[in-house]
Amino acid sequence: MPLTRLVVKQFRNIKACDIELSPGFNFLIGPNGSGKTSLLESIYMLGHGRSFRSSLTGRVIQSESDELFVHGRFLNPDNFELPIGINKQRDGSTEVKIGGQSGQKIAKLANVLPLQLIHPEGFDLLTAGPKSRRSFIDWGVFHSEPAFYEAWGRYKRLAKQRNALLKSAKNYAEVSHWDQELAKLAESISQWRESYVSKVKKVAEVICHEFLPEFDIRLKYYRGWDKDTAYKDILSQNFERDQSLGYTFSGPNKADLRIKVNSTPVEDVLSRGQLKLMVCALRVAQGQHLTEMTGKQCIYLIDDFASELDSQRRQRLADCLKATGAQVFVSSITKNQIADMHDEQGKVFHVEHGTIEQV
Repeated sequence: MPLTRLVVKQFRNIKACDIELSPGFNFLIGPNGSGKTSLLESIYMLGHGRSFRSSLTGRVIQSESDELFVHGRFLNPDNFELPIGINKQRDGSTEVKIGGQSGQKIAKLANVLPLQLIHPEGFDLLTAGPKSRRSFIDWGVFHSEPAFYEAWGRYKRLAKQRNALLKSAKNYAEVSHWDQELAKLAESISQWRESYVSKVKKVAEVICHEFLPEFDIRLKYYRGWDKDTAYKDILSQNFERDQSLGYTFSGPNKADLRIKVNSTPVEDVLSRGQLKLMVCALRVAQGQHLTEMTGKQCIYLIDDFASELDSQRRQRLADCLKATGAQVFVSSITKNQIADMHDEQGKVFHVEHGTIEQV
């Protein structure tokens, strides 16, 4: 499901651009600060409804403007060209259009335009806390289990209400009613996540071995509480501890994807180049699994492609991405850095001072 056209207005230093895209590789070449990452960021916003660089909309809209626009056309599985777009105002309001119909939810964007982002800060997936890895899992569950999005949102709302009640409750009976519903949601969420990880890990471990054959890499799901205890029992057993903490300690909000390299935590073994290659492997594996399960093609956004990767590793990544048949956007400072990925089907865009022109 590639994007065929992209229109961007008042987005950071991009005043306006309108470009026709390749269904394969699209290369963005230009010096630092030219607008390459901003263009990738605009595509990300088209698929996620938000930036990956800032949570503040005002920082993304050009300083002299009150709003930004990102519009695109993509081919759906029926090979029909569908328009999509997002408009963000400086006051924080957002309008989403899909197929010409306004008032669409941001979650619908993510459903119709699956994206994988690989960027210099992407090491967080491996080296930071569990939040990034939970997001990695939930991206896949969102695209494979229709009920997940609503269930996860309801769980978070109920957990917030429980945490507020913990501060005033005199005994467990006062929160037990909330816990029954919370436990049902937690068990469902955990089952969906565990099922997804068990499937995607088979693909991921194979690709990780292709990228890093010198290491034995294993992935394991942790659900956020003791695997042998029902969540309703965890809530009742830990009531006093939760009350003293002021929040619910255990649950799906603590879930994690535990990654070991030669039986050792990943950050203790791999170099920065190896970490980046492993992040790439996990992202590509997730996209491949999505295609196998749903028939949808994932779009890959790769910022600062050459960073941390030598020519041999760049070639491995290039070959793997080409094999997926997916649409790929790659930013780089020079053409030499993307020579391994370039073919006759790809398009090259020169980016400078926020102006994008096809070479």
